[in-house]
Amino acid sequence: MQPRPEYDIVDETKLRALFPPTHDLAAAKVLGHLDRHARDFISRAPFICIGTQAENRMADVSPRGDPAGFVHVLDDRTLLIPDRPGNNRLDSLANIIANPVVALLFLIPGYDETLRVNGRARITTDPDVLTALAMQGRLPRCAIVLTVEEAFLHCAKALRRSRLWDPEARQDRTAMPSLMTMMLDAKGEAPADPAERAHLDDALEEAYRTSMY
Repeated sequence: MQPRPEYDIVDETKLRALFPPTHDLAAAKVLGHLDRHARDFISRAPFICIGTQAENRMADVSPRGDPAGFVHVLDDRTLLIPDRPGNNRLDSLANIIANPVVALLFLIPGYDETLRVNGRARITTDPDVLTALAMQGRLPRCAIVLTVEEAFLHCAKALRRSRLWDPEARQDRTAMPSLMTMMLDAKGEAPADPAERAHLDDALEEAYRTSMY
């Protein structure tokens, strides 16, 4: 069923009329810096999502992950995020050059609450910074420096509804094809031979193993 355009909400006043007023705590929870709870949360988080958008481009959200505490807190207004090896599309980094406004979402396995941090970013290749962000003896090519403008905790409802950390809600990965098969399907190049598909999957796993850092 396609939603009918005449029911689109295009005015914020009409939007807010659909909902109860914002709770005082929700309105007041946004800080312009990282308090001790935000810093503690960041030190425990092994996974973040980073949202960026360049002018005249689609918005983009990209995952980042490493051992807990991989995002370094320099002070109450500054974060360092290492850029580890990936697919070299460089979507987030290119967007930051064009538009420094960035949003981060921090997740901790087992925690239903999340931390949201918004601010302005720049990219650095400062050798001292990269050395501090090294992993397994390998330096990142660059790092994101985020100046914090907003930081606030987000309630548990979304993660509880999704049962994200509930072992009984885990899905069988074999219910869908492998990443390599799906990417090749998109190009119309997925091999029909199961052995060839398995070989490609093995090659991807080997790349994961040897180029994580």
